[in-house]
Formats: sequence, structure tokens, C-alpha cells
Amino acid sequence: MNDTKNMQTILSRVRRAIDNYHMIDDGDRIAVGVSGGKDSLTLLCALHALRRFYPKPFSIVPIFLDTALPGLDPSPLRALCAELGLELVEVPTGIYTIVFELRKEKHPCSLCAMLRRGALHDAALAQGCRKVALGHHFDDAVETLLLNLFNEGRLGCFSPVSYLDRKGITLIRPLLYTEEKEIRAFVRHAGIETVAKACPADGHTDRERIKNLLAGLEREDRGLRRRIFGAMERAGLDGFHVCPRARRGQKQEQEGKVE
Repeated sequence: MNDTKNMQTILSRVRRAIDNYHMIDDGDRIAVGVSGGKDSLTLLCALHALRRFYPKPFSIVPIFLDTALPGLDPSPLRALCAELGLELVEVPTGIYTIVFELRKEKHPCSLCAMLRRGALHDAALAQGCRKVALGHHFDDAVETLLLNLFNEGRLGCFSPVSYLDRKGITLIRPLLYTEEKEIRAFVRHAGIETVAKACPADGHTDRERIKNLLAGLEREDRGLRRRIFGAMERAGLDGFHVCPRARRGQKQEQEGKVE
């Protein structure tokens, strides 16, 4: 794995998100939920690289939930963890059986996500982790806002940092400022092998519909996603905020003090 240029871009985004939202404290032991997809693998690589120079020491524990999906082969994930010198924690679950065979869900994503969240949180606690890093990125945030608006008629999104008081766990999303195209570029140029998708519902979800809609709108109105994301921060939606440095920069620009 050798892609210094793209990793530097991602590390810059990740560090800014971590600093702006105070995601990491001294001595944190952070569980990293890894599915084997491009987002979670990029997150794992970024946090592993960040540990070398971040002023607050922390450790990471990659956790993979084996949902027993037919055809799922996590060997690329095992290989990457071995290359990084990390021990992969594999947790067997019966999520596929519950969702697709017992419940036979026509719209399986919601139940599957709920079961995976519970299993990941329990696995993190079992590993002594009080923080869990998730691979949601910039585009996920914008898509989630529109999903909630179109499907539920409400303005809402996941939070950059969420504390779950029932579990005593804090969820963090260090890829918040990282665009999906940057993640694709890193994975491609670094030669990282992802785990092949095996979910029967993949590509047939509301999120995929919103993703395609945004892609079409972005082609006609460049910068649309950034403006939506900026509106979420300025509005303070669900824990989003504009950091003090950004506010100062915006004020100086308005006053004509920035060249």
C-alpha cells in the first residue's frame, strides 16, 4: 500500500474533522467498524497513519461483524489488517438469517442496520473500547439529510459525534469532511482490495436513489453538495457546527480583510 498523495489529502480532512469536533482524547481505545468496503478500509488506514503523529495518543481495534451473508469473503480485510500490524476482531452473528430467512424483510436495510449497530457496540465494549469510529463520509451526510427530508418530512442527519448513554459509548465519524471521490481515488491508487458486496439488497435502496439524484443535480449545479453541507453546519443541525476558525475566516472575508 503506497499512495502518499491521496493519503495526505484524506489525513488532512480526517484531522480537521477530529479537531473541530473533539473526537479523540488522550489514551482513547477506539473500535473501528470495518465491513471491508472502501469507506471503512480508508478510515482504518487513515486512523492507523494518524496515530504516528497525532498529539493525543490513541489505539485502534478493527472489528468485523460476520453477518453470514452467502458468498461473503473477508480475506482481503484480514490481509490489510496483517499488513498494518493490527489484529482483526471477527464477531460471528446470525444477522443474515434473521433478516432474510426468518423475517424475510421486503425492506431489510433498517432492521439489518439496527442489528449491526447493537452487535458492533457490544463487540466494542467487549474489547475495552468506549469509542467507535464509523466510516460515514461527506456524501453520506448530505444524502442522509435528503433521505430524512424526502422520506420522513424532517430535517435531520447523523451527528458527527454521538454519545449513547445506555451503552456508555461515543460514536465518531472522522471521514465527515472526506468526499467519496477522494476515498475511491485512495483505494484505487493504493491497490487496496475490498470485500466483494454480497448483500441481496445492494443497489436497490432509497439511499442509492438519492445518490443518483444528487449526482444528476451536481452535474447541472456544481458545488450543490458543498452548499448543502455548509447549510447543515451553519444551522447547527444535529450536532453539526462551524468551528471557531471557520467563523473567523468567514467574518474576515465579509469585512474584506481576506485577500
